[in-house]
Order: sequence, then structure tokens, then C-alpha cells
Amino acid sequence: MENKLNRLAEFQEILGDYHISNDSKAILNQTKLVFLISVTAGGRNTIISELLKNGDFHYIVSDTTRHKRINNGIMEQDGQEYWFRSENEILADLKAGKFLEAAIIHNQQVSGISIRELTKAHQKHKIAINEIEIVGMHNIVEACPGAIAIFVLPPSFEEWMKRLDGRGDMPKAEKKRRLQNAILEFDAALKHDYYKFVINNDFHNSVDKIIEITNGNVDIKNQNAGIELVKKLQADTINWVDLN
Repeated sequence: MENKLNRLAEFQEILGDYHISNDSKAILNQTKLVFLISVTAGGRNTIISELLKNGDFHYIVSDTTRHKRINNGIMEQDGQEYWFRSENEILADLKAGKFLEAAIIHNQQVSGISIRELTKAHQKHKIAINEIEIVGMHNIVEACPGAIAIFVLPPSFEEWMKRLDGRGDMPKAEKKRRLQNAILEFDAALKHDYYKFVINNDFHNSVDKIIEITNGNVDIKNQNAGIELVKKLQADTINWVDLN
């Protein structure tokens, strides 16, 4: 079934001037939030899966207005891929300020992080964690300056391309589009000082580094190395896009 937003204008109006409720802010102030940002094939999903094994983290399941899909012959389930909710339900919660952030995607659906999910993490005394895109991260930091933003970086352009190409055949136009997006993501990483960097050259070491950052232990030397790597990755990506 094709996704369509029947109340698009209402969503546009409320998201154009969205404010979190005071009750929601109270939950935010009591809950540790960690978000992983990365370019395509950066490895953040694998890292999150490993972090969830140690029991200290609660995976944030986002809400969405889109319909369930069949993936690999299996229908998506509530509370796994997303919480699948009606436009009326999500619109009512937005009006009540019960979302951390939400966005209209391709004018077809609204997806976002409900305070309801963060309440679950708070009640379990766990760290709320999820992946997110750069625009969403900016909105979250605006609402909750204490949120931890960790940018997971491939160790080099060459290794990154090897990982990306290893995902299977990808049309060149699609690869170029993804790398163009990555240039913008690298740019955001350099512009905003709330990002902490983890260079994903060793999976287990990356997991350990993220736990250290989550616990407030930020190695300045590693962060400076991350900034220099972002500059190099961005330059190499721009060069690739220009040549292709």
C-alpha cells in the first residue's frame, strides 16, 4: 500500500514551530541519550547491536505513520522496526509536545522519537540509544543539549569504499548520491562541536570507545584525530564525486 499523508498541512504547521512540553523536558533531563551518526556503511548499526547485548542500553524504537512492509517475506512488527501509529495519534502527541523530534519524510510519512520510548529507558535505568541523521541530531541537541552525539567514522576512504562495495551491486548513480550526502554529513561534523568521534577500524575497540564516551571519558587526542580524519574523508569524497 502506498504511503500518503492525509493531514500533511497540519503536520507542516505544527513541526514548523514545534515545542516539547515541560513534562517531556523533565523526562529528557533524567534520561541519558546517545545517538550514533555515520555515513553509509560506517558500521553504526552493527555497533548498536553489540552495545545492546551488555544490558545497559535501551534501543529507541521510533514512531511512524507509514504502513508496515514485508521484508524478506516477513511482515514488520510493532515495537521492532517502528511503532506503527495513525496520523491522528501522532498529530495529537505532537500537539501535546510528546515527541523529542519528528520529521516529514518525502511528504509521505511522519517519523519521530516519542517521549514514551525515553520514559521506558528512564524507568529501566538504562541509556537510550539509536542511530540518527544529521538534521535529526541538530533538532535533538536544540531540545536536549545533554544528548551525546557520536559520529562513527570509517578508518580511511579506501576501507570505506571496500565496505560499501562489499554490500553488493549498487548502481553508480546511487553510490554517487550516497557519497554526495556523505559530504554534507562530514561538513556538519566539522561545523558542530557537539560531535564526538569514534574511528571504526576495529569493531570491539569502537564499542569500548563509545562506552567510554557515554560514561563521560572523552580522549582529546582521539577527538583531534577524528577531526583530521573527517577532513581527509571529505576531501577524498569530493574528489571521487568530481571524477564520477
